[in-house]
This record gives sequence, C-alpha cells and structure tokens, in this order.
Amino acid sequence: MPGSPDVASGRIDRRLAPIARPLLGTPAARFVAYLGICAAYIQGGIDKLTDFPGAIMEMTHFGLSPAPLFAGYVIALELGASLMILSGWLRWLGAIGLAGFTLMATFIALRFWEMPVGPERFMAANSFFEHLGLVGGFVLVAWVDLQADRGWGRAV
Repeated sequence: MPGSPDVASGRIDRRLAPIARPLLGTPAARFVAYLGICAAYIQGGIDKLTDFPGAIMEMTHFGLSPAPLFAGYVIALELGASLMILSGWLRWLGAIGLAGFTLMATFIALRFWEMPVGPERFMAANSFFEHLGLVGGFVLVAWVDLQADRGWGRAV
C-alpha cells in the first residue's frame, strides 16, 4: 500500500542512508563508538589503579572479599577488556567480559527494588536499566565481531 509505514520508511532509508553512511560507516566512527562504550570502564580502571585503597574500600562497601583481590580483578578486567575491544584483538571476548561484569555489578550495586520509594530509588532504577542497555551494547559488539569472523560482516 503506497501510504503504509513500510513504504514510507523505505523512502526515508533510500534518501538518508546514503548521507549517513559516509560518516557513520567509517572505521573512525566505529572506533569512536567503541571508545564511547568503553569510556566508563577505562576511567573506572584508571581511577581504581591510581587510588587502590579507594578501590579496596569500594569492594568492601559492596561486600566483596577478599577486597584487594576483587579490586585487582576489576582493574584488570575494565582496562584489559576495553583494550581488547579497542584494538580488535578478541574483541568479542572483551565485549562479553564487560557485559558479564556489568550485569553482575548492576545486580550487586543497584538493587533499587530493596530501596524505599523516593528519589534515590528512582535514580537507582534508572541507572539499573541504563546499565542493562550497556550490557546489550556489549553483546551487540560481540555479535558483530563474531559475524565478521564468519564472513557475514566486516569488523574494523
């Protein structure tokens, strides 16, 4: 049907995709996207590395013991997996590592369902679901990378 949403979206795609593709379809754009999704983990890893006693206190706050071991593990994972994603070396594995870490950390740190109703609960719930979005982003990074390995896509 000429007025259907499918037809309209097809027209939009044919007009806008050729404009967007030269910018967003570049290796530089993909690298910036990878850098964006890893930015919080790079910053967190560097902060923990430069303030190891603070990292230990953070692990203790969340009930993780032995705290120094967990702090070291988190630093290595945040920085190592980010480097894997940015460099392209076993990108899918780094992405799955950060997806799993983010999912576990979200359930440990953002238990909004245990909080009384109010602004703090609202903020924790928002952050919880934002972190689930990050998990989805990392799974997508892994999926794209694995598809490229099978000749179904192109990894950069």
